[in-house]
Amino acid sequence: MVSSTSLSIAETESGYVVVLPSSESSKALLVTNTGSCEFIDKEKYPVNKPFRSIAGIIGIIHLHTNHYLITADGASEVGRVIQGQKICKVTAFSILPLSASKYQVDSDETKYLELLKSHLNNATLFFSYNYDLTKPYIKQNEAQIDDKFMWNYFVSQDLFKLASIDPFANNFILPCIYGYSKFVTTTINSKRVTFGLITRRSRLRAGTRYFRRGIDEEGNVANFNETEQLLIIHRGDEDHVHSYLQIRGSVPVFWAELNNLKYKPNLLMGPSDYTATRHHFNQSVTNYGTNYLVNLVNQKGYEMPVKLAYENAVTALDDKEIKYTYFDFHHECRNMRWHRVKLLIDHLTEIGLSNKDYSAVTVTEKFIVTKKQSHVVRTNCMDCLDRTNVVQSMMGRYFLQSQLTDSGIITGQQDWEIIDPAFNLIFMNIWADNADAVSSSYSGTGALKTDFTRTGSRTKAGALNDLVNSITRYIKNNYKDGPRQDGYDLFLGNTLPYENATSPFQDMRPSSTQAMPYGLMASLFILVTTIMYPNGSLFESRNFAFLSLVSAIAAYTFKTIVSQGVQYVNWPKLCPLDYLTSREMLNDGKFNGVLFEKAESYNKFTLDNKKE
Repeated sequence: MVSSTSLSIAETESGYVVVLPSSESSKALLVTNTGSCEFIDKEKYPVNKPFRSIAGIIGIIHLHTNHYLITADGASEVGRVIQGQKICKVTAFSILPLSASKYQVDSDETKYLELLKSHLNNATLFFSYNYDLTKPYIKQNEAQIDDKFMWNYFVSQDLFKLASIDPFANNFILPCIYGYSKFVTTTINSKRVTFGLITRRSRLRAGTRYFRRGIDEEGNVANFNETEQLLIIHRGDEDHVHSYLQIRGSVPVFWAELNNLKYKPNLLMGPSDYTATRHHFNQSVTNYGTNYLVNLVNQKGYEMPVKLAYENAVTALDDKEIKYTYFDFHHECRNMRWHRVKLLIDHLTEIGLSNKDYSAVTVTEKFIVTKKQSHVVRTNCMDCLDRTNVVQSMMGRYFLQSQLTDSGIITGQQDWEIIDPAFNLIFMNIWADNADAVSSSYSGTGALKTDFTRTGSRTKAGALNDLVNSITRYIKNNYKDGPRQDGYDLFLGNTLPYENATSPFQDMRPSSTQAMPYGLMASLFILVTTIMYPNGSLFESRNFAFLSLVSAIAAYTFKTIVSQGVQYVNWPKLCPLDYLTSREMLNDGKFNGVLFEKAESYNKFTLDNKKE
C-alpha cells in the first residue's frame, strides 16, 4: 500500500484536488473542507490556482477548529535499495487549511498548529514510492504495511477508508517512517555492493526521553526502534540481499524518572505486574524469533533498581525463547576501552547466538528467500541511545563479517575492516549518523560516544562533545520537552483537540508558584544593575539595605524553585503521564490551582537504593 509517484495539487472552493500526473485514469482525489476524501472527474472540476507538484500526501488532521491537509512538498534521495527503488527524506512540507473561511482560528488552534509545525520540522521522515520502509526486506512481497512503524498512520485514516472502498486510493497513501535511512553503492575488496541502514521508530508509546519510559499496559515500550542493516551484492543480473535486524527499547517494566530540575531526576519504579512484560515478549518472539536480551544499565547506584526489575521480570516469565545477558558496559569499557564490547559478543555466541543467522534473498526476475533470520538481539541501556548505539554497531560489524565471508567477498581469514579501510569509514559514518538520528528524536541532541562509532576509538574531543550534549539534554528535557511531547501526541492521534471542551494550555498552578521565576529574574536583574551602576557607595546604609533585601528575595525564590523543582518543569499538556498526578490547592475553600506530584502507584528510589 505505497504511493507510486509524485502528485500534483491545486486549491478549489471545496478543498484541494490531487491528481496522479502520469495516470491515464480520469479520477482525481478531492480532500474536502471537512477533511473527508472522495474521487471526482479531474477534467470537470474547476481549480482556483494552477496545479503544483508535491512529493506526496503525509495526511489529514483535525485540530481544534479546522481540518488540515499535510503535504510533503520536497524530498531528497538518500540512496537506492535495488532495481531503482529510491528512498527519500522529506525536506519540506505544508500544512494547508481546508476550511479557513469557515472556521475561526482561535488561540488554541494557533498553539496546536505551532506544535504540529514544530513536530514536522524536527521529524526525520523517510518514504519510498516503490519500497515499503515499514517492514524488513524479506517481507517486501507481503502486501500489508506494518502500521506500528508507519509514522503517519493516524493522519492517513481518511485515505485508508477510501482505499477500502476503491483501491485506487492506495496511489495517494505515502507510508512514512520516523528514523533514519542511508544507502551507499560502493565496493568491498573490489566487489560492487550496496550497503545501508534503515531504522524504524515505533509510533506506540512514542515520545521524549523523560516523558516516555518503560512499558504501558498493552506491552508497548518507549523508544522502540527496529534497525535493519542491508548488504546487497551485485552480480550481473542477480542481486544477493543480506539483511540483519536488531531492536532496541526501554526496559519493559513499569518505571519512570520524575523531572525535578536536578541533573538526575527521581527514579520511580511502578507496579511489579509482569502481565504487560509477558505481552511485550510474546509479541517480540512472534515477530522475531528467539530474543537475546542485552542489558547495559549500571549494576550499582542510581540505575540498579531498573536492572533488578528487568531481571526479576525475565525470571518470572521463564521463557526458553528469551535469553538474558547482562553486560556492565561502564565497568568493562572504562578508561575508553570500547573494543571490549567484543566480550559481550563472545558471551552471546556461548549461549547460542550464531553469526550465520541472518536473512538472505536472491533477486532476479523472482524474489527467492534463501535464509530467514530466526532471532533478534534486543539491546537497552537507560535511554536506549548511547551505550546501545555502540553495541548495535558492533553487532552489525560482527554479522557483516559473516555475510561477506559466506558470499565469497572475503576469505574470512582477516576482518573486513582491515581488508578494506575505505569501506570501514563508510560503515562507521552511517552507523554514527544513525545513532545521532535516533538520539535526536528521543533526547533532543545527537548521541554520545559517536566518536567511537565514527573512528573506532574514544577521543578527548569526543568526550568534550559528550559533555556539551549532556548539558543540552538537561536543558531541553526540563524546559523544552513538554511541547515536544505534545507534538508527538498530537501527530500520532493520542489526543483529539476537537474533543477538548476546555483549553489544555492554561497554567493551573497557583499564582504564587507561577510568580517565583519572575521574582528570581527581576531580583537578579536589579541586583546586577545596582552593582554595576550604583547610586553612590554600595556600602552606604540605604544601598546596603536595598541590596540585602533584593539578595534575600533572590535567595528565597531560588531556594523555592530548587526545592519545588517538579512544579517548574515544562510538563506535557495534552496527555497525562502515568507516573505524575496533580493535587488541587484550596484557599478558604476556593480553588487556588494545582500542584504536581508523584503518582501513588510509583515508588521513589534514592541513591542508596532504598524506597522512600
